[in-house]
Amino acid sequence: MKTLDMSFKTSTNKIHHMKLRYASDGLTKEVVAKARADLAASNLFVKDGANLLAAPVAAKYVETVETPIIEAPKN
Repeated sequence: MKTLDMSFKTSTNKIHHMKLRYASDGLTKEVVAKARADLAASNLFVKDGANLLAAPVAAKYVETVETPIIEAPKN
């Protein structure tokens, strides 16, 4: 499964990640850049007075590969 991981600098100078599990895997750099800019401008994500998405930093797709060791029995 691919996850879109967007990192932002908070208003307290820490890094915060927003991970979207069901994002399209064909997004262009321009589309992601605009979405990150819109999220940062919205000021919707605030915790304890700190804006969690104050400034966009980076974005990447992360692929997770599951390798079962012991399978659950099928009923």
